[in-house]
Amino acid sequence: MWEAGEARPAGLTEAGARALPWAFEEGSGAFLYWLVLPGRRPDEWTVLYNEGRGPLWEDHDMGCVAFLEALLCGTLQSAYFGDEEAAPVAHRFETADAVLGEPRR
Repeated sequence: MWEAGEARPAGLTEAGARALPWAFEEGSGAFLYWLVLPGRRPDEWTVLYNEGRGPLWEDHDMGCVAFLEALLCGTLQSAYFGDEEAAPVAHRFETADAVLGEPRR
């Protein structure tokens, strides 16, 4: 993303910061990432959302489980989630390898 000229979100400007993908929203192309910062343990990583087909990012100062709980309970403050009034849809979970293909070696 960064080589293509997209601007880094504020959380990724620190030296050594990384975005580690953990979820993909089929259809929109959106991704959820863990914000990995130097010196932080995995249980301290927070959530970043990228709209997938554009430059917009959203930072959530919570871990993955808290994020999913807030999303599913309707308490998440987000410009991207929670505004739909449509009936619930079926969800499925697949591994990253199944969605993105075999990892590079």
